Amino acid sequence: MTQIGRVTLVGLAALAVPGMASAQPRPALAQTPPGFYAAAGIGVNQPQSADVEASGAMRGALPGRGTVRFEPMAMGVVALGYGFGNGIRVELEGSLRANGVDRASAGPGIAPVTGSQGQLWNWGVMANALVDVDLGAEWIQPYFGVGLGYVWSEVKDFRVASVGQRLAVDGTEGNLAYQAIAGAAFPISAVPGLAATAEYRFMGTMEQDFAANLFTTGRRRSAPTAGRVEISPYHHAVLFGLRYSLGGAAEPPPAAPVAFAPPPIFAPPPIAAAPAPVTRSFIVYFGLNSTSLTARARQIVAEAAQAARTGSAVIEVGGHTDTVGSTAANQRLSRRRAEAVASELRRQGIARDSIAITAYGQTQLAVATRDGVREPRNRRVEIVVR
Repeated sequence: MTQIGRVTLVGLAALAVPGMASAQPRPALAQTPPGFYAAAGIGVNQPQSADVEASGAMRGALPGRGTVRFEPMAMGVVALGYGFGNGIRVELEGSLRANGVDRASAGPGIAPVTGSQGQLWNWGVMANALVDVDLGAEWIQPYFGVGLGYVWSEVKDFRVASVGQRLAVDGTEGNLAYQAIAGAAFPISAVPGLAATAEYRFMGTMEQDFAANLFTTGRRRSAPTAGRVEISPYHHAVLFGLRYSLGGAAEPPPAAPVAFAPPPIFAPPPIAAAPAPVTRSFIVYFGLNSTSLTARARQIVAEAAQAARTGSAVIEVGGHTDTVGSTAANQRLSRRRAEAVASELRRQGIARDSIAITAYGQTQLAVATRDGVREPRNRRVEIVVR
């Protein structure tokens, strides 16, 4: 009974180990392709109505506050960013906003206003931090973020006129700025790595004031009164654009530990058998919608090439994808991944006619998932050296 009990315990342990090995934690879902990306957008910017307040020598002539309203006009943004593959991105952006003056008042000293004109230009550099939200849908990916930077504001030909007086404001001032961003990306399955974007932005600056002059007009003209005028509007913008991943791949997940069942006690000696042909497998992992090979991926391909040089006749290269995107797009993507690995094998000295390429698309998942799930272990190319 003791011997039987020991053999039974050994057998149970051998069965338990594979089960424990397969229960490895699921990696976090990548929200964006890891690596660098470029983005650009154009849209409409609308500054809020801003207070106009005089200071210096003009304060006595213009004791109160006026307001200025702006027309909605175009703006543009370009950015270079980096995605960490865990839903967090950072980027550096440049922006340009241009708005015309709709109408203005300049306080009790120059009321009622008979005419106004001018332009407000803003250009700046911002550093943004963004978070992508995974809704589990392949067609939309919301995101939100904040930014901090520096914005230069230029007031051009700002004129407010009334009977007997005219206020003229011109100049450029720079100051710290901040912004909030809320948007969504819409992946374009026909072009891996490319997505359309739509977003709302709110931007504000610290207090800015500009050089100004107050003129008297009509018969009693006098020297202009110099001073400064503060104009610091908040900005609201709606943008539409494109974002393109410049490459990068997720690090391959750790390999599952291999379970070895110890031989049963008092097992009979093994029967000699004819040696079977040696087959070795290698797996290369890719980022979301990516066909780029990382340094680690190239190292794995080099190991496969070294194994093939020991006498292999055929190297099978099979491309796979996860379930994000359409079936047709994933079929094409899996072929491009397989071709990228085959090209690296040829660069390592493997003959073209020794490589067999097969594109499986999303038909042979390493980890079963529903449609639209970003699973890093399914984005792979398997190399089988026979």
